[in-house]
Amino acid sequence: MKREIVKIDEELCNGCAQCIPNCHEGALQIIDGKARLISDLLCDGLGACVGHCPEGAITIEERESAPYDEIAVMEEMVKKGENTVVAHLMHLKEHNETGFLKEGVSYLMNNQNNISFDVKAAISKVHNSGAGCHSGGCAGSKERVFNLPVSVAAEAPVSTGTLKSELTHWPIQLHLINPNGSHFKNSDLVVAADCTAFSFGDFHRNYIKGKKVVIACPKLDDGQDIYFDKIQKLVDVASINTITVIIMEVPCCGGLLQLVKSAVLQTNRKVPVKKIVIGIQGEVLAEEWV
Repeated sequence: MKREIVKIDEELCNGCAQCIPNCHEGALQIIDGKARLISDLLCDGLGACVGHCPEGAITIEERESAPYDEIAVMEEMVKKGENTVVAHLMHLKEHNETGFLKEGVSYLMNNQNNISFDVKAAISKVHNSGAGCHSGGCAGSKERVFNLPVSVAAEAPVSTGTLKSELTHWPIQLHLINPNGSHFKNSDLVVAADCTAFSFGDFHRNYIKGKKVVIACPKLDDGQDIYFDKIQKLVDVASINTITVIIMEVPCCGGLLQLVKSAVLQTNRKVPVKKIVIGIQGEVLAEEWV
């Protein structure tokens, strides 16, 4: 059957092992100094490991593969203890994989007499976690309310007119843009994570003015192999001058930077890439060429 599954570029992988603890299913191991996918059966294809690879060596591809087997995963998972099992089940819950979640819970209940930890307590942690990236519960989407100090609120400038949009083209979603479009030719490109413009108050004037922009979400968007291809074409065909990748501070956002860096490595032209990290309260946390 065809399904989404992890792909590892061994030339990019440096064996740092940062992906290993973030694959709760145990599908990845470091073997001969490289991260390896040891079993298609254990890989759920949801990509928890992708944003944790500093080299951009891990992507998700669609290919013929053995179906994911939740029972096989649980058989290995329980050996690693309660915390690993809970992390795995919360991972499924975050991605709305209710079918696999039910299979995992059923396995625990049916085998609780042979499991070393309190199965019911573990399941309770998952059910009461409120987790669910699509419903606002994963680490990067935890609900928060920001209250400006009175002094700051009082000093904030009041706009007396409509701020000018610096957007010069449409569409901007990376799936929809045509990298052969004349407006991209010899431009400076901004690749922005979806949430950044809502978090940084002066996004247009500071980051879009004089540039072309595309947006994407490394966590929720499908077809990221298409993104990879379009970035390559923007470099080689449109001959863009620079790329500025703007991401949020949340862990899953790092996948966008890794995707761009990996794509640029495969191009015939080399262009400089800048990273800008925006905090969830709108502050600029980092700005550097990478």
